[in-house]
Amino acid sequence: MADNWEAIVSELKEQAQGMHEAREAVLVQCRKLGQLAAKSIRHVHRHQFVEAEQLLEEAKVVANQAREILKPHPELNPAYLHDTEKEMVEAAAVLAIVQGRPYPSAKDLGAQIMSYLNGMGEAASEVRRFALDEMRRGNIEEASVILRQMETIYDDLITFDYADSMTGGLRRTCDALRAVIERTRSDLTATTSQQELVKELQAMRLRLSDKVAD
Repeated sequence: MADNWEAIVSELKEQAQGMHEAREAVLVQCRKLGQLAAKSIRHVHRHQFVEAEQLLEEAKVVANQAREILKPHPELNPAYLHDTEKEMVEAAAVLAIVQGRPYPSAKDLGAQIMSYLNGMGEAASEVRRFALDEMRRGNIEEASVILRQMETIYDDLITFDYADSMTGGLRRTCDALRAVIERTRSDLTATTSQQELVKELQAMRLRLSDKVAD
């Protein structure tokens, strides 16, 4: 047996232990990141935008910490980090869409390209809920603006026509978003028609009241 085998095993075992510890530490950060992103989105739907922004900033810090932990270990597959990065992108994009602000870039968030694209797709689906709330409040124009943004994001995402193994399932994200857009467009059309009918009935009632008064 070669004399250096024991030294090789000892060195590799030390490196493997470091990789294991890094992986466990990153998983903890990923759980925090997912929780912060989910809470931020919930606050957006409650119109608690300041709280949503604060949670998003915390999420950015946690994501950066996770990346720093992984840096010394390029052999680790950070797929789990990409998944939670996607949730952070979603939270940031949802906040930007409903407030009419510029979208954060992948560079702004420090996110991987495919994590960013999938996160934008999921954000465009998520804001359907906000658009429906605006419709219920009678804010048709605000809902229409959100729908247009959903459509724009979809139209651009489908141009990234690459293998699923590269895009992380972006095609599935786009398929789901297309269905959400179609439902939202249908809901908006129906709500707009209902509002127009209500206005016509109110106008007719007012005319009849005026005739009776005469």
